[in-house]
Amino acid sequence: MTQARQYTTLINAAHSFTHYCLLILPTAVLAMARPGGRFGENYGPILALATAGFVLYGLFALPQGWLSARLGRRHLMTVFFLGTGAGMVATGLAASPLVLALALAATGLFASIYHPVGTALLVEVAGDKPGRAIGLNGVFGNVGVAMAPMVTAFLAARFGWQWAFVLPGVACMGVGLLWLRLPPLDGAARRGGRPFPKIPPHMVRRAVVVLLLIAAASGLVFNAFTLLLPKLMQERLASAPGLLPLAGVAATIATLCGAVTQLTVGRLIDRTTLRRIFLPLGLVLAPAMAALAVVDGWMVLPVAGLVAAVIFGQVTVNETMTARYISPELRTRMYSIRFFVGFLGAAVAAPLVGFLYERFGNLSAAVLVLAGFALVILGCAVFFPDRQEELNPELWERPEAARAVTVPAE
Repeated sequence: MTQARQYTTLINAAHSFTHYCLLILPTAVLAMARPGGRFGENYGPILALATAGFVLYGLFALPQGWLSARLGRRHLMTVFFLGTGAGMVATGLAASPLVLALALAATGLFASIYHPVGTALLVEVAGDKPGRAIGLNGVFGNVGVAMAPMVTAFLAARFGWQWAFVLPGVACMGVGLLWLRLPPLDGAARRGGRPFPKIPPHMVRRAVVVLLLIAAASGLVFNAFTLLLPKLMQERLASAPGLLPLAGVAATIATLCGAVTQLTVGRLIDRTTLRRIFLPLGLVLAPAMAALAVVDGWMVLPVAGLVAAVIFGQVTVNETMTARYISPELRTRMYSIRFFVGFLGAAVAAPLVGFLYERFGNLSAAVLVLAGFALVILGCAVFFPDRQEELNPELWERPEAARAVTVPAE
């Protein structure tokens, strides 16, 4: 296995752990919330204990560009694996709401390293055609999202909710030990040999504005959807306590639909402009989310699968935007800012879902609110550039490229 492949494999595994660790609680809470339990019997207050974790997950994404310039991306990824794994283990050992909230906060803090640092490192290794690598990396993140409810439901039902945190935490630290054995990344593994083009500043500003707007809106939509999905499946399909594993499996099936989209989008990205992929996805998301608010029974499964496919497909497009419009020396910092903005939106998800559920007694209102934010994402898709220079970066050097605002892609 080449050095580039070794790095890519473990970076992809890190993406799975990042999303997995943040989505254990939304399913584990279904077993934790019980009369006489140490954390109480209500779903909303226990779910809200994750708020600090999501805040730190977003807040500490911001300094990662600065830290990577001083400590190195490889060393920060070591801290990610060992710290995130230890945070999950500590969560499983928590004996009070305060300790649980602190352990979840520590997990979010260490998990904040991955997206700015790991994504920039992945793009560096991927070279001139990052779409496929980003798409495959997105699938691994999607697998983490998809497996969390199913595995957590099984472990919680079979062994207790504590093991649903401890076992993946140990696994994460184990992969961290494999990461420590990798040699430093050499020049041959950095496959992007072509210099980054000089993109007109007005075009870069336009792309950055869209990126930050998308980050705020999609961060909330992505996180809220993945948080509420296990409860939604229980509410619509498996309300009896003994059917907890069924709710987890249903949530996993719906989320895995995003994996197919990410692979497809990843391949398309290297062949066409980003807007031509982003706009159709934006057109589907809002009505699909609105439909999810009202469907019941087994129909919730295909509709949730469609929503998951669109949401995860958009993630692949959004990450490639940074790779195409931001130079390598600024890329880690841009990923830091983008994920900081995005995960601040994500931090609102847990209290928002918890509040709306307690207020209305079901998740329909929360899903309708997400449909409203999906319209913001659609507006971003409309405004994003559609430039043939994305596919042929050397064309940015033409004088007419600097003057043009929009040129239809060929």
